[in-house]
Amino acid sequence: MSVDGWNTLLVLGGIRSGKSEFAESVVADAPTVRYVATAPAGDPEDTEWATRLAAHRARRPGSWTTEETAADPGRLAAVIAAAGPNETLLVDDLGGWVTVLLDPAHQPADDTATIAELAAAVRASAARLVLVSPEVGLSLVPTTPLGRAFTDALGATNRAVAEACDAVALVVAGQTAWLKPAAAPATVPAHAVPAHAVPAQGGPAQAGAPELTAASARPVTDVPDEALPEVLTPTVAPTPAPAPAAAAGPADWAAPTMALPMVATGLVIQPGMELPMPDDYTGPQAVDRLATLDIPGAGLGVLERVVGFAAATQGTATPTPWGAVRVLLLHGDHEGGASAGAVPGESARRARQARAGKGPLARLAAENGASLQVVETPTSAPIEEGPALTGEEVEAALRYGWRLAEQAADAGVQLLVLAACGAGTETAAAAVLAATAGAEPPAVLGRVVTEHGEFDDAAWMVRCAAVRDALHRTRRSAREAKDVLAELGGGDVAVATGVLLGATARRVPVLLDGPVGVAAGMVSRDLAGQARHWCLLPDHGGRPGVRLAADVLGLTPLLDLRLDLGEGATALAALPLLRSALSLAAGLPVHPALGGGDDEDFTEPEPAGPGPASTEPEPDFTEPGPAGPGPASTEPELDVTEPVPGGPGPASAEPEPDFTEPEPAGPGPASTEPEPDFSEPEPAGPGPTTIGPDEPVAPGRRAD
Repeated sequence: MSVDGWNTLLVLGGIRSGKSEFAESVVADAPTVRYVATAPAGDPEDTEWATRLAAHRARRPGSWTTEETAADPGRLAAVIAAAGPNETLLVDDLGGWVTVLLDPAHQPADDTATIAELAAAVRASAARLVLVSPEVGLSLVPTTPLGRAFTDALGATNRAVAEACDAVALVVAGQTAWLKPAAAPATVPAHAVPAHAVPAQGGPAQAGAPELTAASARPVTDVPDEALPEVLTPTVAPTPAPAPAAAAGPADWAAPTMALPMVATGLVIQPGMELPMPDDYTGPQAVDRLATLDIPGAGLGVLERVVGFAAATQGTATPTPWGAVRVLLLHGDHEGGASAGAVPGESARRARQARAGKGPLARLAAENGASLQVVETPTSAPIEEGPALTGEEVEAALRYGWRLAEQAADAGVQLLVLAACGAGTETAAAAVLAATAGAEPPAVLGRVVTEHGEFDDAAWMVRCAAVRDALHRTRRSAREAKDVLAELGGGDVAVATGVLLGATARRVPVLLDGPVGVAAGMVSRDLAGQARHWCLLPDHGGRPGVRLAADVLGLTPLLDLRLDLGEGATALAALPLLRSALSLAAGLPVHPALGGGDDEDFTEPEPAGPGPASTEPEPDFTEPGPAGPGPASTEPELDVTEPVPGGPGPASAEPEPDFTEPEPAGPGPASTEPEPDFSEPEPAGPGPTTIGPDEPVAPGRRAD
């Protein structure tokens, strides 16, 4: 029996009751599932049966494998008996198996003995086993001999298998009732529980039923939540720091393996795990979509890779900026030559500083609205003298990291940032790179910088010698992932590897930033090759080891800031830029030339239509034309000709100047206004020659 209460489960239900969906939800959190299909192919002309089979296949994740047993009814017991303790089997269903068992092609046969063999295999199964079977005992007795034989055989099978299983559930109309409670509570992860499997809020719980909860995706275990580190929320202007939280002590690492989620599902972390992959299509679609947006210039440049990464990990061509972000600060020292040149107690001070909301990492986390979790990892022994960790410590560290990722996913975290502050971490990472990528230690080990900002080349040589001696000591040892962690990597690299695997299983992307993160990425390749596709490296930080690991993992750094503020700080410094790129990609419209619309109307205003006339006269700048014949104006024009002696004429009150050439007047009524005379004046007759203010005005002149 597995640690969470049951190892084998029989799910009964009628036709279209939801039994298969419930069974699939129970094993949905397992990294790998072998689906054992028992139903025969059926009549090729039966399209309805083919549709049912296609619907079953469509629900299975791509990481599942399928095994057919319809050709031989005795093979099902053999498959179950041969399954190992690290496997998960889903048999769907026993009704199809009984159909094959009663097929005339397999008769005569001892059906009772075959059913007994199946029950014995279920009882002795070491694998995690879920069987689905139709419950036919509630219907009428069939009227045909073949129908009665089928119901009798299936009823006998259900009774025998139910007796052999640890737990039995009955699904009726989408509701689950537990008929055979397990010895301990069992939990179905929230992301795998269908709506019909979770009791309504406030409804009565099934008496004696294994616990089903949608509040947590971690199995219910014997270790309280306090075993995980406290999650902190730094603020930009922190209040006086409280007393530092107690570091995780040896008791955390002595916790039984039953507290860890992988074992709770009947599995262990092992090489070759099949974990989810990012979406292969939405990433390229998102990058292609950028070419259609209303962006001036050449676009986002290298940040297009951020958009493609976010689209693939979010499963949408229009990814949104990461909201909830959590920083995991791993604190664990490496003893011996690996930490040569490090100030004693400095890493512990940095960890306390981060808990208090101070220091570069905590302040950058506050600026980004990210939560911070300081994780204490086991201290690693000197690698030049012996293994850094024992095998048991490696297993515990991997599962501990997995639990940290699960806890973050349950809290709604959308992005994880891996950080580290232990002494000697870069040396351990260099040893891992040398073992997994064949690198030379001096080429991947960065220079040692003292607390005064000076290079300590003597300490660097001691670290190189420690890696050299460790590689020589392990030259005949296996290079499997767990062996590398035990011999060279140490506690922080092992926990970081577990975080990457757990985040991959829960589809949470991770920002790597420094030697511990990339070393964990190198080790995780051998455990689950999918993990590296969920990682993004914003900057290599000028570290040679990070550059090499990024090249091996296929991670191209986006920036070259050359910040050296501690592992994790550069990723947080670059995070606002990454979020800005995603905001633009999600919020900008399509360019109008490609069918998009304008947010604003930039067209020129049209002239105003006709309206009431203005009371103010408009100026007239046209040249006046010659006056034609017509009625006399009431306002006489100014006569600028020289006075002609003779006839007096009426003086104008306010004449208007006229500078146009007169045209000869045609026949018509005579004008009352005298025409200008441009002829030479004749000598003036007697009269005044000057005009003064009090002097008389000569005939034909105006008094100004």
